[in-house]
Amino acid sequence: MKPETYLDLKARIIQNGYEKEVAWAESIIPCSSPDVFLDEYIWVVLNAGMREQVVRGIFKKIQEAISIGIPILEVFAHKGKADAITKMLISYHRTFSDYQKATDKVSYLETLPYIGKVTKYHLAKNLGIDCIKPDRHLVRISRDFGTTPVDMCKKLSDETGDRLATIDLVIWRAANLGFV
Repeated sequence: MKPETYLDLKARIIQNGYEKEVAWAESIIPCSSPDVFLDEYIWVVLNAGMREQVVRGIFKKIQEAISIGIPILEVFAHKGKADAITKMLISYHRTFSDYQKATDKVSYLETLPYIGKVTKYHLAKNLGIDCIKPDRHLVRISRDFGTTPVDMCKKLSDETGDRLATIDLVIWRAANLGFV
């Protein structure tokens, strides 16, 4: 992808109301709170295989359930994801401490319930690591340009000065909206 194409996509998603997302991606800092860690973990687990637009409502229901002590399964019927979230609720302070101590934080994230080879990058990015998530959109788009997701995003980052997390977000949101 050429830098001009990327910058056009960035302008287009900003014009379509996603300026806050772009600003967020540009300003992510390393997570320093177990509560933020828990929220980001839940968000990523919910997003696995689901459209982000659907997850927003489910995420709010789960946050409400947690705040009043209702079992996750009562508000979200996906047993595997509900069980993973419930396990994390019990151990997130210790898990966050272990994450902070890990020398390879991205690899550590893959050891968590319901976090896999691709979702570990989503969670890492949300926790402040400047990386990309090589999801189906980035894989398809980079393949169209004869490269890999990492190489394409690194090249765009070098050429535009945007963070990897921003480039990942822009390309993902553009694909999510059907622009690419």
